[in-house]
Amino acid sequence: MAQEYARIFAALDGASTQEAVAQRAVTLAADNHAKLMFGHVIDSVPYEASGVDFEALCAEGKKRIEADLADVLAAARQNPDIPSVEVSVHAGRIADTLEHELIEPFEPNLVVCGERGLSNIKYVFVGSVSTFLIRNLRCDVLVVKQ
Repeated sequence: MAQEYARIFAALDGASTQEAVAQRAVTLAADNHAKLMFGHVIDSVPYEASGVDFEALCAEGKKRIEADLADVLAAARQNPDIPSVEVSVHAGRIADTLEHELIEPFEPNLVVCGERGLSNIKYVFVGSVSTFLIRNLRCDVLVVKQ
């Protein structure tokens, strides 16, 4: 018997797979009549010493996602098989903020994320968000390949 998902979280990263991740999440949400949340984390590390207004930065980030994915989000919101669609943007250290501030409170059965395709040397130093999610979450994780 196939797994049914009631709550699906799509982790958006602004990379080339973002639209594919969003489209896959919408399809899965419709197929499962699942609630859907799109989440994005703005990396706070480069801004920590500069006194940036993170609330404004997150509001701008949400507007950018809403614009970049306007067609996908509109289709999801108009789909009667998807009970709810949310977009949430937070600032912080990416893996920790994604897990504890976005994913855990939503309690998804499935997380959909993209493969970033970091170079081998960069991967050694910074790791991979998709690898982190696979290893640390207690739900299914689908990685959308480039």
